Amino acid sequence: MQLTVSRDAENLQKALLELAQAGRRVALVPTMGALHAGHMSLIRLGLELADAVVVSIFVNPKQFGPNEDFARYPRMLEADLRKVEEAGAAVAYAPSVEDLYPQGFDSSVSAGELGRILEGASRPGHFDGVATVVTKLLLRTLPHIAIFGEKDYQQLCVIRRVVADLDIPVEIIGAPTLRAPDGLAMSSRNGYLSSEERQLAPKLYETLTHVGSAISKNELPVAKALAAGVAQLTSLGYKVDYLELRDEDSLQPIERFKDSARLLVAAKLGNTRLIDNIVILSS
Repeated sequence: MQLTVSRDAENLQKALLELAQAGRRVALVPTMGALHAGHMSLIRLGLELADAVVVSIFVNPKQFGPNEDFARYPRMLEADLRKVEEAGAAVAYAPSVEDLYPQGFDSSVSAGELGRILEGASRPGHFDGVATVVTKLLLRTLPHIAIFGEKDYQQLCVIRRVVADLDIPVEIIGAPTLRAPDGLAMSSRNGYLSSEERQLAPKLYETLTHVGSAISKNELPVAKALAAGVAQLTSLGYKVDYLELRDEDSLQPIERFKDSARLLVAAKLGNTRLIDNIVILSS
């Protein structure tokens, strides 16, 4: 299928109408570009679960704080479009800021309490920006399903909550985190790492798995296992923002592990903020 590139809402609607008239089941894969193998895995999953995939490519200013990396976030649209076409997507939607947020735009979607903890506590307003842009993308494309990677697990939880609360008729699918052979979760921000930092970066996942194993096997109380993980990362040169065990749906803290939970971490390595998470199951 030849890729249709839409740069504005009007052309997007024309492309979507063609898919609808052909009776295609549509999957949306929202991205901020700088596409890597993890994004390609989302497109492949979309092609397994639907007939056609729409990929949005938009660096959303509303989810960046005033001191964050919006200006330097990698933008490589032409390379991204080649990757999207090679992966078999039907439509790429690459709007301008003015197309999504026209002059006078003054509304937002609140991510609620779920958006104010963990990443939301460290990045105030971040998830309101995510909720706003994803809501607009879902309403503009009206897909049958939308696919988000589990690497950004809190984002996935926020989007599921917003879609349920606002009665948006789309099924949200979480896709497993794709990792490099050394365990590092794939992320567009990995490109910020120096060669030395890139060698150290897999220790984040390694520490997660060690802490998770200690918790799942009841080798240590949750608080002590988390403290040991923070100490390990700090000794390696990380500046740990949080390492938390949380309920998989509500993301509320878990003090005593029972059968399943989500272990989430955010830490800075040099100037690069890395996040990761794993599911913990009882042994």
